[in-house]
Amino acid sequence: MNYGIFRSNPIMTLNDLAQIGSHNKREKKAYKSNPDIKLELTKNNIELVPLTEKYVKGFKNLTKEYEKEHNERMKTEREDRKKTYSQMLNKSRSVVADELMFTATHKFFDNMSKEEILEWANTCMVFVYNDLGYTKEQVLHATLHLDEKTPHIHCVVVPLVKKLDKRTNTERYTISKKQYIRDNIHLSELQDVYNVRLREKGYELERGIKGSNAKHQKVREFKKTTRYYENKVDTINKNLDTAMNNFEEKMKTTKNVPFDKKHVLVEKETFDSMNKVIKETKQAIEFQPKIQELFNEVDTFTKSHQTLEKENQNMKKEIKALTTRNQNLTKENNNLKSYLKAILKAIKHFFRELLQIGNDKTKEATTSEIKFHFDNKDFDSNDVYDISKGTTKEDELFDYAGVPSYYRASKHSEKDDYEISL
Repeated sequence: MNYGIFRSNPIMTLNDLAQIGSHNKREKKAYKSNPDIKLELTKNNIELVPLTEKYVKGFKNLTKEYEKEHNERMKTEREDRKKTYSQMLNKSRSVVADELMFTATHKFFDNMSKEEILEWANTCMVFVYNDLGYTKEQVLHATLHLDEKTPHIHCVVVPLVKKLDKRTNTERYTISKKQYIRDNIHLSELQDVYNVRLREKGYELERGIKGSNAKHQKVREFKKTTRYYENKVDTINKNLDTAMNNFEEKMKTTKNVPFDKKHVLVEKETFDSMNKVIKETKQAIEFQPKIQELFNEVDTFTKSHQTLEKENQNMKKEIKALTTRNQNLTKENNNLKSYLKAILKAIKHFFRELLQIGNDKTKEATTSEIKFHFDNKDFDSNDVYDISKGTTKEDELFDYAGVPSYYRASKHSEKDDYEISL
């Protein structure tokens, strides 16, 4: 029995895109990490959608209108919030591109000529256009690799779309994979459709096993991924420590500014340092699901290879080491979560203190900052409720964040649970 396989792998940064491009276009002189690649056979690979440029340059050309729109928007942005196009893409929660991979179990390709394999590849590309809904202009590059054990397709697409921005009521460019593959459930449905399309063309292929993607990643690839996440967590911790230390120093300066029981002045540098903490905290929070996903994949991988562990001592040692490193990473991740909770609590307390005892100018600046972080999804409506309840800015911020009316406090009849004494 042969299986048809279709997978989707998000590409999160331009650097990742460059690395994938180098692999797909066979730009390296050697591939020690993948001995299955036979460079002497690379001449047999087929460009389904050619790209003569480097991946990043091709991406920039494909998204030049998006870049132009971003640069225009940055002209009116506050200096401390300006980002280059590349910075915006790399720090976005969205992908910069998506890599679609098509293949089948090895025996399916036995006795097939190059022309017959190309016919199968063209069927896959029709699926990309007709069923996934990508246009040819959105395909950055697609190549059929015939220099490895099993033929397969790498199709890199850029889900660039125009969407209505509700804040400005205008259409803006964005890159959104969810416009084409909403989630894992939708992906599974599309894999069903892919199998139907293959069988309609006469290919005797069964649908790939559902939820089996993790089994395709080899031990050395897991080790490389785990090392990346370990380094990333270490960097996040260092950046948070630096931001928090700077924020604490600025807070000391703020405390020395003259104030009375009704008014307090806050220096701009204190706001800036606090925003840096929020920025680093947000990046850490965004990274949490990726660490958890890695943990789940490693856990699934090790459980599914128990028989292999008994038969292969070298593999057993590698899996044991990988499991230990994954446990350590999980422990660090849990510590990081606790740290983040404490930081966010301190930030909310700081904002609330300013709304309670700041002068009018300070309160206006603080309200503006709270709205900015709510728009930026750093705060949700519950956070806004905790920060502004019982203050003079309660109504304004409740309305802005959509806090239900029945949560509004009676400022004169209730004692504020969050009252701060000087």
